[in-house]
Amino acid sequence: MDPTVRRLVIALDGPASSGKSSVGAAAAARLGYRFCDTGLLYRALTWLALRCGVSLDDVDALVALVPGVTLRADAAGRMAHVLVDGEDVTADVRSPEVDGHVSEVARHGPVRAALLRAQRALAAEGGIVMAGRDIGTVVLPDADLKLYLDASAEERARRRALERGLAPDGPEALEILEALRRRDAVDSTRTVAPLRIPADAVVVQTDGAEFAQTVERVVAAIRLAEDAA
Repeated sequence: MDPTVRRLVIALDGPASSGKSSVGAAAAARLGYRFCDTGLLYRALTWLALRCGVSLDDVDALVALVPGVTLRADAAGRMAHVLVDGEDVTADVRSPEVDGHVSEVARHGPVRAALLRAQRALAAEGGIVMAGRDIGTVVLPDADLKLYLDASAEERARRRALERGLAPDGPEALEILEALRRRDAVDSTRTVAPLRIPADAVVVQTDGAEFAQTVERVVAAIRLAEDAA
C-alpha cells in the first residue's frame, strides 16, 4: 500500500444477502483496508436477546444488552469475530433463527443510537470499508465514498440457498425468498434509518455478475476515489 495514498472511509450499503460482507471483505483485503460488517452487531444483540428471553419489543431491555456486544478483528483486520460478554458466538449469530428476528431488533431507534457510537469510533481512524444498511445515510454521512451493492430478491435468495447447500429452485429456497422479501419490507419502511440508496452513492448492480467481477468493480471505485482525494 502506497503510504502517500490517503486512507479513506468507505460506506457500503445494500439489502440483506446482497453480498456486502463477502464483497466488502474481499475488496478491503485487496486494498489493505480494515473491514466491518455492522450487521454483526445487530445479529449479536438479537442472538443475546433470544438467549436471555428478552422481548424484542422491550427497547429498554435491548439497549441494556448493548454493552455486552463487541467485535474483534482477525489477523487481516476484519472485524469478523463477535463477542458477547467475552464469549465468541460468531457462528451462532448467523443462524436462521437470528435471520428471522434481526429486523425486529434493528428497527428500534434507541437500539440503533446505542450502537452508533461504536460504529463511528471504528471508522474514525480511516482506512476502513464499513458495510450495513444505513452507513452512508446515517452512520457515516460524510464518508469519502458511498457504495450501494444491489441485487434482486430472487438473485439474493438463490445465492443464500446455494450457500446453505440447498437446491436454488426447491421449497427451502422459496422460503428464503419470502423471508428476504419480508426483510426488505421491514428494512425499507421502518421509521428510523430505513434502507435507502444514498443520493451520492455509486450503485453496483450484481445480478448476473460473478463474485470476482463485483469485487473488481468495488476495488476500482475505491481506487478512483483515492486518486481524487
